[in-house]
Amino acid sequence: MGITITNTYGTPHHVSEDHPAHVTSCDRYRLSLVATITPTTPGYEDMVDMLKENGHDTREGYGLIFLESEEFSATYFGSIEQIEQYKRENTDGKATFDASQGVMYAQWPHGKGWDTFIPRTFWNVQARGGIADGIGLVTAFAHTETPGAEVIVYEFEGKWLRDREPEQLVTYHCTACHLDTFHDSGHVHENTGPSSRRWAARQARQHIISAHRHGVGDTNSACRPNNGAMLRTVNALARDMWGTTGNALPDTDDAFCATKGPCSIIRELRAGVRPPVYRA
Repeated sequence: MGITITNTYGTPHHVSEDHPAHVTSCDRYRLSLVATITPTTPGYEDMVDMLKENGHDTREGYGLIFLESEEFSATYFGSIEQIEQYKRENTDGKATFDASQGVMYAQWPHGKGWDTFIPRTFWNVQARGGIADGIGLVTAFAHTETPGAEVIVYEFEGKWLRDREPEQLVTYHCTACHLDTFHDSGHVHENTGPSSRRWAARQARQHIISAHRHGVGDTNSACRPNNGAMLRTVNALARDMWGTTGNALPDTDDAFCATKGPCSIIRELRAGVRPPVYRA
C-alpha cells in the first residue's frame, strides 16, 4: 500500500506487512494485571481450554501476567511460583520476568471464566497519574494527507442518548475532517479493556489509510470535511426564525469542534483537565 502511519503520542507499534491497520506487536508493554488461577478458580476448566488446544496445559494452576499497550495486548502463562516471586520482587515496580519460562498469547483471553475473572481496565488510570480512570488520551497518529492534522484515540465520559446515564467510552477523532464519530455508527465503543482500545485505534488507522487511498474529501474517502455546510444551514434557519443577523453557531467545522465537539474534549485532556460529559 506504500503508507507509513506515524505515532505522534505513545509507543511505536509493529504492523502486518500486508495491512498497516493490523498491529502485531509493540516495543513496550504495561503489566496491568498480575494474578494466579488454580483448579479451585471458578470456571477454571473453561479458562484452560485454550492451553489444552495448543498442548500447553501442563500445570495444576498458572501464574498470569496481563500485558497491554495503547494498541495491543498479550497474556503470559507461567508457573505460580514464578509469578509469586515476581510480585515479591516488584515492590518498587522495577522487577522483570523471564518470558521464556512460560507461554505468551496475543491479546487477553475472553469467554466463560475469563469474563468474570478479568476486571474492567482502562489505559488512563488515576493511580498512574491519569486525570481519572478511563479519561484521557490513548494514542495519536499523524495524518498522511493534511499537514499538522492528527487522528487521536481517547477515552472519555459520554452519553449515547441525552436522557441516559454517562458511560465510559473510547473513540477516535480526525482533526483534518472533524467528523463526530457519535454520528458514524460503530465508531464509539464501550470502554471495557484492551480490546476496546485496540479496535478504536484500528479504526483510526483505517481512517488514515482511507484518506491516503482516496484523498481528503472524496466521496469514497472516510475523511470528508463538511467545510461548515451544515453549520451554515443551521445558522441561516436560526436567523430566519429569530429575525437576527448574527450566527447562532460558529460557522466553520474547526471552530465548532473546538468549542462544542470532540476537539473541546481533546483540548481539556491535553491540559490534564477532566472535561464535561460529552453530549450531556
